[in-house]
Amino acid sequence: MVEDLTLKISYAVLALGLAGAGWFMFKRAQENKQRMLDESAPKVAGEDELEGGAIDPSQFDEPDDDALDEMGDLLGLDDEDED
Repeated sequence: MVEDLTLKISYAVLALGLAGAGWFMFKRAQENKQRMLDESAPKVAGEDELEGGAIDPSQFDEPDDDALDEMGDLLGLDDEDED
């Protein structure tokens, strides 16, 4: 009789442990799925901050002559002068 009671208690503890492990795995899977969806979601402009930057950003305020010549070549402004 005592052996039956011990066996039933053992099964009850085992069943509770199995249910607890199943619940833990389910919760962990849901958290991982949500984290994966959040990480792979498209980025919206302004929400993500980019690291780094120019050492002297004021150098880009006014283009130099070489940059203006290169932009003119890319835009084809020199071709119009030849016509």
